[in-house]
Amino acid sequence: MASNLTLTFIGCGNMGSAILSGILDASTLTSTQIPCPFSRIIACTKTPQSAERLATRYKDHKSPITLDFLADSNTSAASQSDVVILGCKPYLVDAVLAEPGLADALAGKLVISIIAGKTINVLSEAISKNQSQASAAGTVVARAIPNVAASIRESMTVIELPSPSPSKENSEIITWIFSQIGQTKIISPDLFDCGSMLMASIATMSVAVDGILDGCVAEGMKRSEASEMTAQCLLGLAKLLQEGQHPAMLRESISSPRGCTIQGLLAVEKAGVRSAFAESVIAGTEHLKKLQGKEKE
Repeated sequence: MASNLTLTFIGCGNMGSAILSGILDASTLTSTQIPCPFSRIIACTKTPQSAERLATRYKDHKSPITLDFLADSNTSAASQSDVVILGCKPYLVDAVLAEPGLADALAGKLVISIIAGKTINVLSEAISKNQSQASAAGTVVARAIPNVAASIRESMTVIELPSPSPSKENSEIITWIFSQIGQTKIISPDLFDCGSMLMASIATMSVAVDGILDGCVAEGMKRSEASEMTAQCLLGLAKLLQEGQHPAMLRESISSPRGCTIQGLLAVEKAGVRSAFAESVIAGTEHLKKLQGKEKE
């Protein structure tokens, strides 16, 4: 994998900042097997105030990476970059890619979109449409959807690579970036919408957690104590799932005859919770497909 590359963020909000922080932290570690490929990072924001906030936040960073925070300078930053992370709001994508000279500046670059609801084809066409005839070099567009746990380096990021497949170097760069904020999974285009919704389901699962906490409070427990214990239960569940435990086998192993666990399970099954969670993934995936003009296969 190449080194001394320049990375630009076009849009550096909460998720962009989480990725930036992960890269900076990784670049300070000398024990990592794969060194940081970037020697310079440019973060572009819409307003000078946002750029100033980022500059203040990272002014004491220990990374050897050179940082620049710019406002309203997408084209200039992209022209100096090898890799661009597109992280603006979905409704701003068309206007951003139509900025004078930006599409030409992206020619021959690796562009990674972290924007939900915008396919690789849509982004590639928008870039091509705004490029001048002089821009013969093709832009490589990939997309990745992390989740909110990126802020604590515990995200699961789903990645879609373009077809034909990008170079080994580009694939390694994409995987390296998102490995700094958690785990990664490359999935096929036909499953990417489902994968994106699965990343968002951390919000859906928080509803279940909130209900459990309400039950504890109703029984007299302090919410803070219940939250602490529930968090550890969830960590334990995550570890068991990672080790290959099937949820059904897990439920069976802790449900004793006439026990409290089976009573709790019967209560949630009676309320249709299982089908509600399944429907949340299905409904969210179908909504993404509609936003992108896809038909259900």
